[in-house]
Amino acid sequence: MLSVLLVGLVVFSVVASGCIGGGGGTSSTKLSGKIVFAVGGAPNEIDYWQKVISDFEKEYPGVTVELKRQATDTDQRRLDLVNALRAKSSDPDVFLMDVAWLGQFIASDWLEPLDSYVQKDNYNLSVFFQSVVNLADKQNGKLWALPVYVDAGLLYYRTDLLQKYGYSNPPETWDQLVQMAQRIQEGERASNPNFWGFVWQGQQYEGLVCDFVEYVYSNGGELGHFENGKWVPTLNKPENVQALQFMVDLIHKYKISPPNTYTEMTEEPVRLTFQQGNAAFERNWPYAWGLHNANDSPVKGKVGIAPLPHFPGHKSAATLGGWHIGINKYSDNKELAWAFVKFVESYEQQKGFAINLGWNPGRTDVYNDPDVLKAAPYLKDLRSVFENAVPRPIVPYYPQLSQIIQKYVNAALAGTMSPQDALDQAQKEAENLVQQYG
Repeated sequence: MLSVLLVGLVVFSVVASGCIGGGGGTSSTKLSGKIVFAVGGAPNEIDYWQKVISDFEKEYPGVTVELKRQATDTDQRRLDLVNALRAKSSDPDVFLMDVAWLGQFIASDWLEPLDSYVQKDNYNLSVFFQSVVNLADKQNGKLWALPVYVDAGLLYYRTDLLQKYGYSNPPETWDQLVQMAQRIQEGERASNPNFWGFVWQGQQYEGLVCDFVEYVYSNGGELGHFENGKWVPTLNKPENVQALQFMVDLIHKYKISPPNTYTEMTEEPVRLTFQQGNAAFERNWPYAWGLHNANDSPVKGKVGIAPLPHFPGHKSAATLGGWHIGINKYSDNKELAWAFVKFVESYEQQKGFAINLGWNPGRTDVYNDPDVLKAAPYLKDLRSVFENAVPRPIVPYYPQLSQIIQKYVNAALAGTMSPQDALDQAQKEAENLVQQYG
C-alpha cells in the first residue's frame, strides 16, 4: 500500500511525466554554435526551462540555445514537430516527445540514434528506469531517446473517509473499490448530494485510452502484441470485453461514477471533483498530488495514494506516461545537441525538475535524494509504480489507433454500443490500419 500525504510540493505539471542517466558534458572547448530546443507546457514550466538553458550556456561559454516555445496542447506540439521533421528542417535540433509519439517518430526516421554518442562518452544508462528505456526508447536494436520525466496512473483516496467508514487500507481489487465506494457514497450523500464514489477519465480523448489500458491489463488482457516484428491487435479479447463492461458498469450499474464521465471527464474535471470534496476515489496522474495538498485545497492533508486496483487473479497496471528527449536527424549541430541532452538528464538538473516542478525523474538515483524527498516525499513510494508501468503500443500509426480505441470505448460508455460490439468493430478497424501500414 502506498499512503502518503504531500506536504511541501510547490509546483506542478499539467499531466503526463521520466528522465535519463549519466552526467557531465563534452568539453566546452569542443562546443560552439547554436541549437534550437522546442518545448511546450505550462508557463511555470517554460520559465524553468529558461533557467536550465541559462545554466547550460554558463557552463559552455560561446554556446547559444534558443527556446522555441510550443503550445500547451500535446496534439499541437506533436503537429508542430511533425511539420518541421517532414520538411527535413534542421530546427529544432532537440525536442521533447510524449512517450506515445515515439513509434511514429522512430518509424519515420526523424530521430538521430544515440548509441554512438553513448558509447563515445561511456554514458551510464543504468541509473534510469530500465523498463522505461527498454520498452519506449529502444527500438529495432537502437537507442532513440531518453526519458525526461515519467508518469503512471494512480489511485487517490480520501484517508479521512476510509477511516470514517471503518476501512484501514485502500482497495486492492476493483470489486473492493466498488463496495467501498458505494458505502461511502451512500453515507456522504446524506449531507452532500453531489458526492461520487469514484471519478476517472472517460471523455473521448487520449486519457480514455490510458484508463482503458489499465482496466484491460489489470484483467490479464492486452491491446496487442508483436509477432515477427509486426504488431497484431487483440482489442476484442474476452478479458478486454470484461474490462470494458466493468467500466460501463461503474457508471450505469453501480452508479458510483457520474453520468458525465463519458462526456466531460478529463484530468482536470476529475481532479477538481475530488479536490472539492466530492469524491472518495480518483484515478489520475502524479501531478494532482501537489494540487490536492496546496494550502487552498479543501482536501489538504486528507489524501492518500495507492496502486490502481486489479481484477481477481491479476496484477495492478498503470499506464506509462511521460516525456522523452531526442535529437533531430537533420540537426546541423548534433554534438552540441547531445551535450544539451546530457545536461538535461544530469543528476542536478533532474533533481531541480523534481523539486521545482514536481516532475517524477527518470533517474532512479534521484528518488533517494534527501532534498527531493523533503520537497516531494511521495516520490519514494511511486518508484515501484513507474517500474511496472505499461506503455501504450509503440507503433508508427499510434495516433490513428488511439482514435479508433477512443471512439469505440467511449461509445460503450455512452451506452450506444455493447462492449462486445464496440471492441469487435475496433478490432476490424485496427486490423485495417495495420494492413494499411504494412
